[in-house]
Amino acid sequence: MWLWLARPSYVCPYFCRVRPEEFRQLEIVLPENPGVYRYYDRSELLLYVGKAKNLRKRVSSYFRPDLHREGRLRMMIDRIARIDFTLTETEMDALLLENSLIKTYQPRYNIRLKDDKSYPYLVIRNEHFPRIFPTRRLIRDGSTYLGPFPSVLAMRTMLELVRRIYPLRTCSLPLTPASIARGKFRACLEYQIGNCLAPCEGRQSEDSYQEQIDAIRQILKGHYQKAAGLLRDEMKQHAADLRFEQAARVKKKMELLEQYQAKSTVVHHDITETDVFSVVMKEDTAVVNFLHMQQGRIVISHNLEILRRLDEDEATLLLYGIVELRNRYNSESKRLLLNREVDGLPVTLNVQVPRQGEKKKIVDLSWKNAMYFLNDLIRQRDDKQQDTRTTRVLAQMQKDLTLNRPPAHIECFDNSNFHGSSAVSACVVFRDAKPSKKDYRHFLIRSVEGPNDFASMKEAVYRRYRRLVEEKLPLPDLVVVDGGKGQLSSALEALSQLGLERKLPVLGIAKNLEELFYPHDPVPLHLDKKSITLKIIQQMRDEAHRFGLTHHRNLRSRKFIATQLTEIPGVGTKSAEILLRRFGSVERLFSAAPSEWIEAVGARRAEAIRLWCEANNSGSEANPRAGESNLPADVSIPKAANESPAAGETNQITKESPLVPNENSPI
Repeated sequence: MWLWLARPSYVCPYFCRVRPEEFRQLEIVLPENPGVYRYYDRSELLLYVGKAKNLRKRVSSYFRPDLHREGRLRMMIDRIARIDFTLTETEMDALLLENSLIKTYQPRYNIRLKDDKSYPYLVIRNEHFPRIFPTRRLIRDGSTYLGPFPSVLAMRTMLELVRRIYPLRTCSLPLTPASIARGKFRACLEYQIGNCLAPCEGRQSEDSYQEQIDAIRQILKGHYQKAAGLLRDEMKQHAADLRFEQAARVKKKMELLEQYQAKSTVVHHDITETDVFSVVMKEDTAVVNFLHMQQGRIVISHNLEILRRLDEDEATLLLYGIVELRNRYNSESKRLLLNREVDGLPVTLNVQVPRQGEKKKIVDLSWKNAMYFLNDLIRQRDDKQQDTRTTRVLAQMQKDLTLNRPPAHIECFDNSNFHGSSAVSACVVFRDAKPSKKDYRHFLIRSVEGPNDFASMKEAVYRRYRRLVEEKLPLPDLVVVDGGKGQLSSALEALSQLGLERKLPVLGIAKNLEELFYPHDPVPLHLDKKSITLKIIQQMRDEAHRFGLTHHRNLRSRKFIATQLTEIPGVGTKSAEILLRRFGSVERLFSAAPSEWIEAVGARRAEAIRLWCEANNSGSEANPRAGESNLPADVSIPKAANESPAAGETNQITKESPLVPNENSPI
């Protein structure tokens, strides 16, 4: 039955406002029975499908003038031009019909079941001597479809199990009683290797074959105990008839079934056939988790993603999920465990929302599965959005900088020095508009003396891309140098020596006005200060400056400390480096015990450090133990080089002096 609403007071191209007074004129036509209602717009497009226990009350609630609707719901109400409804016997029938219509027509404002891919099933064909094989197509031909299985691997594992327990035919021969009686077929290799009992030659009766199929149905539905009981009875019968070989074969089948059953998650042995449902929701996405239990074990686990379109609450989404998943898995369980109250389920079902005990633990397990799945969906969605943003940013940079391709790989150079000393260059790498710190590189400037920023830039660029060419590594899509025309010309010179001036686009960025300079172009490029292209180039420039300056400062610090340590008689450059690596700083070195010095550089140099500390008062306050000698008594050290010899002493280095090796010295 359907109702046309009167033409509204105004009409726009896409929206048709339904006035509440117009609907009240037709409200008396709607029955107070359960059913399904459908909303259409002026172009006969189905907008929404809903169910109701009382059609009149439910539909009229959309048009109450005292309610201020917002967002998508207001937009949908404004477009309604026709109402269609179908009566049903019960509210559960309305729920099933609503679910079917939503999946068939996918109305714009209804929730969307994202889990619409085709899952694998095992089909038991409706034929003589039924075959069992996998399929993804459900054909209503009287065959039995068992599943769906969450993955092909799970389906194949189950199929292999039943074929190892029960010998089944795999051929597609039409094994009618008449064709078998005429001897039309011959046994194949499967019979010879024991995988089939050759019903094609009449070696297995159809009743015997059907008993196997019934047992397989029990296994596929999770009723392992029934199948194990049938096998146990068969084994005992063989043993009673003294057919011990056959009994041993059946015992192996029982062991296979027990091994497979042991892989199922054990929750509680007292909980028999039960369906467990839980729902979690974040923003417009919800997930309903389904656990099916048999004999205290979880035999089915499935997560259903649902997208909200209007203002559906968790209870409504959970109800949709229960109907969809029970229909999909053909569940006949009478007991349902839920994580929240739900209205609209048949009274014949035993619905419970446990608050404590073992059942509460099972519901919590289902809730954790749903929450994990939902968080994973959100993470994947964010990653996809990030990838889309990266693609958009690179396309914008290509357009702003007039490049031939998106600059997915960019390298930026910067120099640092202190009045020409400790000159270094830094190269930072950005991939997909993000720093790739594992690809950062430092360059110690070797061929430049004094503060020459142009020559330093030329050397760094030349060494960087000479190595990439020699090692046949991919070149960047863009090279950025920190500086103006001078630095840009130096970088271009280096690339020209390598024959890369036409292969690598180069630009320089000047700090004052944030101008971008191109080779052989006197006019700089000025980008909008809010441009994402300029912001990324600025980020690269600042990152190269930070990276190079940090390395420059560390280099100067090491040189200063190494010079201070090499003033100690007997401590050279190598020993200074060993001490710095061991203690990290001069302060920590002088604060350490003499035994640690000995462990680092040996007894002779340790004694030299102690004497130098005494002579310069460097370590007496920091380390009171510095004046204590832990060296052997037969080792003597001359006084410091700046100390005059006492009367009767010479300044000659004796054989026992630690500054020269003797025959007992390890150095």
